[in-house]
Formats: sequence, C-alpha cells, structure tokens
Amino acid sequence: MASAVKDSRSGYGPLLRTPGAWTFLLPGFLARQPFAMLTIGIVLLVESTTGSYGTAGAVSAATGVSMALFAPQSGKLADRFGQRAVLIPGVLVHVSGVAALITLALAHAPLWALFAVAVPTGASTPQVGPMVRARWASRLGGSPLMPTAAAFESVTDEFTFVVGPVLATALCTGIHPAAGLVAEAALTLAGGLLFASQRRSQPPVHRPQAGDRPRVSALAVPGVRVLIVAFLGIGAVFGGMQVSLTAFTQHIGQPGINGALYGIFAGGNMLAGIACGAITWKVGPRRRLLVAYGLLALATTPLWAVTAVPLLGAVGLVVGLCIAPALITGYTLVESLVPAAARTEAFTWLTGAVALGQAAATTSAGQLADGFGPSTGFLVPLAGTALALTVLLTLRAHLLPRASTEAACAPATGVNAQVTAVSDDRERELARV
Repeated sequence: MASAVKDSRSGYGPLLRTPGAWTFLLPGFLARQPFAMLTIGIVLLVESTTGSYGTAGAVSAATGVSMALFAPQSGKLADRFGQRAVLIPGVLVHVSGVAALITLALAHAPLWALFAVAVPTGASTPQVGPMVRARWASRLGGSPLMPTAAAFESVTDEFTFVVGPVLATALCTGIHPAAGLVAEAALTLAGGLLFASQRRSQPPVHRPQAGDRPRVSALAVPGVRVLIVAFLGIGAVFGGMQVSLTAFTQHIGQPGINGALYGIFAGGNMLAGIACGAITWKVGPRRRLLVAYGLLALATTPLWAVTAVPLLGAVGLVVGLCIAPALITGYTLVESLVPAAARTEAFTWLTGAVALGQAAATTSAGQLADGFGPSTGFLVPLAGTALALTVLLTLRAHLLPRASTEAACAPATGVNAQVTAVSDDRERELARV
C-alpha cells in the first residue's frame, strides 16, 4: 500500500522527487501516447476509404461515445479490484478492436459494421491518464504538491496531444491511411502491459468492510456532475479543432500543415500547463476555474472567421493557452470533492467527458464542414464552451469542498453524523454567499 507523502513545498522539483514516482511516470507516459492517436487515426482512415468527413467523424464519434460511457465503469472496477486487473484485459480487447476496424475499413465494409467494431474499440481504451492521477493522489494525499501533480499530468497529456496527432497524421499521409492506427495499437499493447506491471505503485484497493455503507459513486457528488459538463465543453474544443483544421487544410490544398497547426494549438496548452504548475496559487480553485473557462470561451469566438493560415495558428495558440488552466483546476478539485475510494472513477468520468465532448464535436464539425464549408466547423468549440460556462456559473456552489462526501464512505453514526451535519450546514451557508 502506497503511503501518502506530505510536503509543504510546491513545484516540479519536489514533485518529481516523490518516492516511487518514476516507477509509474515513465511507463504511464508511454502507455498514454496512443490516446491522442485514436480518433484522428480513425478520421483519416475512414475518410480515405469513404471520401466523407461526416462519415469519418461519425465512426470516430462512436468510438468516443463508447469510451466516455465505459471509462467510468473501468475506473470503478480499478478502485475495487486494482488497476492491473482491469488494464490487462482492456489492452487486449482494444488492440483486437483496432485490428478489426482497420480490416473492415480497408475492405470497404458497410457503415454499420464499422460502428459495430468502433464501440468495443472505444469501450476498451485503456484509461492510463486517470490511473496515473489516482497514483499521484494516493502518494500525495493532501499535500500542496497535488495542484502541481495535476499540472504535470496536464502537461503530459498535452505533450501527448502534440505528438499523437502529428505522428498519426504523418503516418497516415506519408505511409498508408491505416498506419496511424497500426502504430496506436502497437503502442497500446507495449505501453499498457508495461504500466500494468508496476504493481507496487498502485493505489490501495478499497474493498467494502462489514458495517460500511454501500460504496458511493463519484457521479453522486454534485460537483463531479458540474465538472463533467465543463469537461464536455473542453472535449468540444479538442474535437472541433481536430476535424475543422483537417477540413480547412484540405480545402486550401495544404493537408501537410494540419499536424503543425494542431501541434501549435496543443503546444499552447502544454506551455500554459507548465506555467500553472510552477505558480503558487493564492486564489481558490473554484474561482480559477470560472475565470479560466470564461477566457477559453472568449478565445474560441474568432476561430470561425479566420481564413489566413498564420492568423489561424495564432488564434489556435491562444485557445490552447486557455485550456490548460481550466483542465488542471478541474482535476485539482476532484481531491476536495470526492472520497478516496471513488477517485479513479471520478477521474475517468472527467476523462470520459472529454472523450464524449470530443466525439460529439467531431460529428458536428464534420457535418458542418461537409455541408457549409470548412470554417463553419469552428463554431462547435464556441458553442460547447459557451454552454458549459453557463452551467458552471449557474451551479458554481456545488464546486465548494464537501467533507460529507468523505463521510459517506463510513457509517453515519456518532461523530461522523455530527461532522456530516455541520458540513452540510456550512455548505448551505457558503452557497448562499
């Protein structure tokens, strides 16, 4: 069982000196690289065999929707039985699904067959990012290093989103339309099994004890539901940018710069993530999230009107810079909102929300690009973030820490019951303020 590490310092140096951190960081870095290659690899392969961005986006969306729906169940099982027990079979099923999808697409199989394979492929996508975050939470506990860990993971994710789409695009356009998915499957197999072998850094398994209350799902926490909406909007930015940049560069006859433009966007996200982790914040995470999300919605506003490549790259950079603060703060809030026994599940709900938002945006942007021109797809990130910001502002009281969620995992008697009642009264008082 990993013990929590208490450290009064913040910053990347103390974080990376956390005992045992590198045993899961390096394998986790390798295992999460394919995550950003999957959807763009499907879009490029299916578009090459069907000639339709709408069809390609729909198949990619089916993968994303199934990933979003099944990822929390994967996280719940990992909390109960351990990450290794969930990860190994998931990796094997996912690799088999990708192989079947490639075979059917190249054989020009009917659309229903592609959908039938896309669902299990997405459902079995290894949730390595949430598993790494759960290992950090287990190691650090309530340490001030937790926001830095969230920033570090965001930077790692964004590096993945810089490298993944560029690599997949280069393989699909330079070697073969299926090469991106072949690489995705190979990296998933190697990285997933290597990460699963790191058993000592796994979070402790939370098995129910006699007299315990039934396990509380992370989805029962109101703040998690609010964060899910926020992360759906962030997913809309990722999905809308991927498809719209692909359609835009194809339209102007320069498909080779698609990866570079998306890399600029994701690179801005990564740079902002690095900065967020290096700052000692004096503003609370709820306020940071509301401000960052407002800036993100504002940054997506001019995307649809930009027609020059350099200007599109500049606007994309600004959008990327605005994503990381919102994403990092959302993940940081999980520790104060969700009991330890449900954190992996909570992280997978958020990751799944990004995937679901990305899937919906991929479909919507693809349909808009096919019907009204490539630039109209950029309206999807604006619509997604604007709607999510409205929900965040309306339900912001649910993002205050709730000590009662931790007490929900233990019998509500004696002191626990009193703490829960006091916490609820304090929460209502703060919400009114």
